[in-house]
Amino acid sequence: MDYDANLRTITTNRLQLRLFQQADAQEVQRLCHNKQLYQNTLHLPFPYKLKDAKEWIKHHKENFQKGRLFEMAVTDKENGCLYGAIALSYKSHANNGELAYWIGEEYWGNGYATEAGEAILEFAFQVKLYHRVYALSFDTNPGSKRVLEKIGMKQEGVLREHVKKDEQYKDLVYFGMLKGSKS
Repeated sequence: MDYDANLRTITTNRLQLRLFQQADAQEVQRLCHNKQLYQNTLHLPFPYKLKDAKEWIKHHKENFQKGRLFEMAVTDKENGCLYGAIALSYKSHANNGELAYWIGEEYWGNGYATEAGEAILEFAFQVKLYHRVYALSFDTNPGSKRVLEKIGMKQEGVLREHVKKDEQYKDLVYFGMLKGSKS
């Protein structure tokens, strides 16, 4: 992982994580207007409209500058193709944060979430000096659970029927990692 503080980018072998721009809104809308993605995420609306993408992107730069939330586009390092998003919040009172991500369905199975996840964890622990990072996944999303395990996070528990989505209560699987716990 290579972090450029001036450009606010993280570069990996294949990816560049960068701030979203309003010019990304149309592609974000296209990727997020997907029933499969909607069913596996907690906060994406469906249908997902262009105004949703524009509103979501609007505060990313300010949040990044203030160190509250690092929401980054997951893009191809060579051609800039947008694959998805990865985010890391910051809870200063506990020196920890939540990792969240989505990858457009057409890009699933290529390891982009894993590569971006490893990079954002390195950013959290080595650049931002977090003590802990956690993530949540629906119990019905084995792909996301596999990604979180691959990047070294450990399942810490299940929050039974913790959220309601589409009029059904869903379990959330809670994952966590402490600084220095991954070899």
